[in-house]
Amino acid sequence: MDNKLSVIAPPPWKLYGKGYILLYRFAKEFIEKNGFLSEDLSKKFKGIVGSVMLVDYYDSPVGAYQELLFIPGLFQFKRRKAFHISKIYVSTYDSVYNGIENWGIPKELADFRWEKAEKGFERFVVEKQGKNFFSAELKTFGLPFYVNTAWFPFHFYQWRNGTLLHTHPQGKGWAKLCKVQHIRVSSDLFPDISKQKLLAAMAVPHFTMNFPEPKQE
Repeated sequence: MDNKLSVIAPPPWKLYGKGYILLYRFAKEFIEKNGFLSEDLSKKFKGIVGSVMLVDYYDSPVGAYQELLFIPGLFQFKRRKAFHISKIYVSTYDSVYNGIENWGIPKELADFRWEKAEKGFERFVVEKQGKNFFSAELKTFGLPFYVNTAWFPFHFYQWRNGTLLHTHPQGKGWAKLCKVQHIRVSSDLFPDISKQKLLAAMAVPHFTMNFPEPKQE
């Protein structure tokens, strides 16, 4: 892992990549113990739907990078119910620095691998300081379908230096449903979703994402 900053890239960002979205409905008890949340934010938790995202950005204002993130679900903020990213790892320091500075996203640095597994599955592995703390195998199936965040507006809130920031990213692409197996997680570094019931999972082989400048609340 390289801890040197080479690019300062203020918003807006336009990103291109591929990824997997795993959807869950997490219980409040699970999030309180495993969500990497402050006590105050835990009280705002409303749930409904949470997600884990595994992403490979092949083009962005800070270059190519990989990402693993956890969204517990919806929270009741000042103006609306919105999402919050409570744990996130990326593969480059440029992404770490700019994610924190631009949107208050608490990115941490880790090493990523995409590997071929048996029976057409793809294995996604994340390591930190030589420790494999997240791995999962995924495989797409079925016909592709179009997805667009305009249908289900995605808002999230993060804090940056004590200021609450509201960001409304937009994305679109073609997706397929996917099977997920052999999830392994070290709970000290990431919420252990291995025993949580998966509602649905989809792969988006090619997507475009726009991240605007956040608004201060």
